[in-house]
Amino acid sequence: MSTDVTKSPAVVPPGKSGGPSSDSGLLQLMLDGLRRNMRQYGMLIALGLIVALFAVWTDGVLLEPRNVSNLVLQNAYVLILAIGMMLVIISGHIDLSVGSLTAFVGAFAAVLTVQHNVSWPVAVALSLVVGAVAGGIQGFFIAYLGIPSFIVTLAGMLIFRGFTEILLEGQTLSPFPSGLEKMGNGFLPETGPDTNYHNITLLLGLVLIVFVVLQEIRDRKRQQEFALDVVPRNLFLLKLVSIVAAVLVVTMLLASYKGAPIILLILGGLVVGYGYVMRNAVFGRHIYAIGGNLPAAKLSGVKDKKVVFLVFLNMGALAALAGLAIAARLNAASPKAGLNYELEAIASAFIGGASMSGGVGTVLGAIIGGLVLGVLNNGMNLLSVGSDWQQVIKGMALLAAVGFDVWNKRKSGS
Repeated sequence: MSTDVTKSPAVVPPGKSGGPSSDSGLLQLMLDGLRRNMRQYGMLIALGLIVALFAVWTDGVLLEPRNVSNLVLQNAYVLILAIGMMLVIISGHIDLSVGSLTAFVGAFAAVLTVQHNVSWPVAVALSLVVGAVAGGIQGFFIAYLGIPSFIVTLAGMLIFRGFTEILLEGQTLSPFPSGLEKMGNGFLPETGPDTNYHNITLLLGLVLIVFVVLQEIRDRKRQQEFALDVVPRNLFLLKLVSIVAAVLVVTMLLASYKGAPIILLILGGLVVGYGYVMRNAVFGRHIYAIGGNLPAAKLSGVKDKKVVFLVFLNMGALAALAGLAIAARLNAASPKAGLNYELEAIASAFIGGASMSGGVGTVLGAIIGGLVLGVLNNGMNLLSVGSDWQQVIKGMALLAAVGFDVWNKRKSGS
């Protein structure tokens, strides 16, 4: 009778036995989990460090309730564009036209409401349709005619900028109807007992915490059911505590000023909706498939042309929404609006973990990338850093993010 001695070492899992080796085993497990998920957590950690640094350098002004509220209002359009751009980049393409398209849609809405007295809900609906059609036209040229997205959207950038000049005739149109203006500057109404805080915002923050925690637990269980790698339990608990703390701090800051901005609710709905699509829907998996390996996706029956067409149509609709948000924020439509917005959206996606080769990225990553840029802009403005150095610093941040992606790929492939 023989004895299988290879089974005995596997009986005691790391971290369960006593002594120093158990502690080192648990630490090693956490470090391994952090390395495997560096793409996901790296920029989240970076965002926390950037916020902490600027909070110290500005003597706490960065985290004052009024400034946090302004930070949301000022960067909502970038975050909306970043969501759509993340999908475009995951599919292996790029869109250079979104800045000009936001300006065009803002001008279109101004012409309808200011010059022709169209009611603002109708103007909003028509503007979203115009943005979707513009994105769909570009998607048709890219998906069905095979013209590279760089060329098509570069042409779109010039065309939409020209149409903006034509619509506005070189003038600035204002003001927008109050209902539309509240989309960019408005806050949720106050209700309930006097608590020195905005009650609805507190309630929404609590709901968000419960939703995020349950979603994270559900995702972890699903990964375990499919025998996928998950982060160690201690690291997962640390992640949950960090998320709850961050949401709680932001909720209290907003609730102590005027409450949650309306645009933040719109943005939150987009994050939840697109996050679900990219994690759970067939369409989201197809986007990852064609960006990660197009030939394999075709062999698997993925209708790549249709998917690419819909991705650009979606980008057009989100660009329209961003155009409405920024026009409402400024309460005016200008021929020079939207300049360099496409670069900010692309930078947000790459800083948030998108890969140059496609097939990689998350909606939450796009939001984190946009927040990194937003906090950098806001913090440097508070410190009176010149616009020249601001451009240098943001360029270095983008280069560092892409360089990290390249390094991470080489390291994982070795």
